[in-house]
Amino acid sequence: LIVASVIPLAMLFAIILMNAFGVSGNLMSLGAIDFGIIVDGAVIIVEATMHHLQKNKRKRELTQSEMDDEVYESASKIRNSAAFGEIIILIVYLPILALVGTEGKMFKPMAMTVGFAVAGAFILSLTYVPMMSALFLSKNTEHKENFSNRMMAWLEGIYTPFLEKALQFKKVVLGISLGLFALGLIVFNTMGGEFIPTIEEGDLAINATIMTGSSLTQMVETTTKYEQILKAKFPEIKTIVTKIGSGEIPTDPMPIESGDLIIVLKDKKEWKGKYDNWEELANAMKKEMEIIPGANIEISQPIQMRFNELMTGSRSDIAIKIFGDDLEILDAKATELISKIRNIEGIGDLKADKVTGLPQITIKYDYNKIALYGLNISDINQIIRSSFAGESAGKIYDQSKRFDVVVRMNQDNRADITDVSNLFIPLPNGQQVPLSQVATVEYEQGPVQVTREDGKRRITIGLNVRGRDIKSVVEEIQQKLDKDFKLPAGYYVTYGGQFENLVEATKRLSVALPIALGLILVLLYFTFKSFKQAGLIFTAIPLSAIGGVFALWMRGMPFSISAGIGFIALFGIAVLNGIVLISYFNQLKTEGILDPLQRVLIGTKTRLRPVLMTAAVASLGFLPMALSTSGGAEVQKPLATVVIGGLFSATLLTLIVLPILYLLLEKGINRKEREEN
Repeated sequence: LIVASVIPLAMLFAIILMNAFGVSGNLMSLGAIDFGIIVDGAVIIVEATMHHLQKNKRKRELTQSEMDDEVYESASKIRNSAAFGEIIILIVYLPILALVGTEGKMFKPMAMTVGFAVAGAFILSLTYVPMMSALFLSKNTEHKENFSNRMMAWLEGIYTPFLEKALQFKKVVLGISLGLFALGLIVFNTMGGEFIPTIEEGDLAINATIMTGSSLTQMVETTTKYEQILKAKFPEIKTIVTKIGSGEIPTDPMPIESGDLIIVLKDKKEWKGKYDNWEELANAMKKEMEIIPGANIEISQPIQMRFNELMTGSRSDIAIKIFGDDLEILDAKATELISKIRNIEGIGDLKADKVTGLPQITIKYDYNKIALYGLNISDINQIIRSSFAGESAGKIYDQSKRFDVVVRMNQDNRADITDVSNLFIPLPNGQQVPLSQVATVEYEQGPVQVTREDGKRRITIGLNVRGRDIKSVVEEIQQKLDKDFKLPAGYYVTYGGQFENLVEATKRLSVALPIALGLILVLLYFTFKSFKQAGLIFTAIPLSAIGGVFALWMRGMPFSISAGIGFIALFGIAVLNGIVLISYFNQLKTEGILDPLQRVLIGTKTRLRPVLMTAAVASLGFLPMALSTSGGAEVQKPLATVVIGGLFSATLLTLIVLPILYLLLEKGINRKEREEN
């Protein structure tokens, strides 16, 4: 109860600081707090106190003054280890605060909140926990054996013989550890990657695009058919709302031949059990919608689609951009690129921007004939403009209101290209000639839109990924294009979308991670005043990474920024057990136990309980996150999976590998001392 009472007090401390620093309570800030990490320091101090009381059985019951002295003595011995352990956990989150962009906005609140909570727990473990232990722990030094004691005796009975065997085969154990680490690196390099795991929003967004130049009536008919098909075939759908086109504004242009169908789905409990997730449902919907020819279908989720568009200008997960000057060449190369990558596994929707193909009526003047008839270009342009577009001929006033009077030809006389050709142009002599006498009127394919990025024309090929990670899909695309996709001089390809975000965020993590590791090493040195012992405890980090990588691999999760943050958090927690173990070895040495083997056997047996408890409470704290199926859990799952898997391997290997490395280190130190003497 003393340990558990630290949780609400540390959270109260965190909430006060959150309010002071303007951090809101949300899924990322509060959801990522692990109560196990918060109570780690308290667990170590309370366990050390209990062990000290059982070790020094001077009389059956202690007075309050004697109890105060016992708690002070026991807490003083372990205080530095617990304090530095929590400071390391606190410090390791600092590099996360240096992240910028989307990942910074997502994970900064988490790092700040965890930091506030751990800081509160740190203060409480040094003040509140010893005080409460002195007041409320039983003052009886003799207790009946309970389930916890029997459990620990059973674990010690398994662990001690296993450790003794491992100490006999040091090289074999170290070789196995190195082999597992090498295997972990291989698995890590093959697991792929994504920016942030896709969150299941509960709704779908379908973008449908028909032939360029189609009328609004055609688009309405097409989307109505889509609605009818989807409602008839998929009982999972609750409502469909369609939006066709949008204002020609720079932030979100959409022509009338393009429309968004927002599919509001029923609660997943009401699904008929035919589909397990939104991706399977989306694939089935696309197959049904492809019955209607001549349309391009892209299925995503509303927030995800807008997020992609705002971040990189493309609604798709991956945007392949071809840059160049000639729109015709860009269009041809985009078509060629699509044909080469169409059959790659994992590509769900694939389409290119429409840059050409807009039907236009062009009028090319014959300047010789215009001069022959005594006409000028400006007069002809005005006649065409007033006939088809309309021109103001005056104003009408209705009380305080004013309206323009626009004159143009009747709709029947401006319906097609022949009406343009037959438009009569008055001559200076009073006669008239049709426009076709002084100009060539014909249909031509014109540019639909001209998109630029950094001042350069580009065309975008967008694709969504289904059932596969983004990194491996892009790598396969790059391999295919490097082999047999050639571009003219001055044309080049770049990759955007979530892949671009992943690359940028990985670069920033590659800076944050070494900083975190460096801070851990510095603090370990300040704790033990020895680079050798600091390096010894530092081995817990690669040992913990093994478990984190294998946990991701076993759950079929690719590496993501969320998993990367998990590794940073894991490295801070993983060294805590090493600190507890090595500090006790050092304490035994000062108490007169000079044989390193005896120190290891006594120390590991004594510290087995706190080592297992700190790892267990931290892992159990992350377990709800790892198993959660609620909204937004997809972002937290990789983080929790990495920490749980990493703590599992770090604890097992720390209890076996660390004593071996300690013995080898002490053996080397003793040899050096003998040589000097």
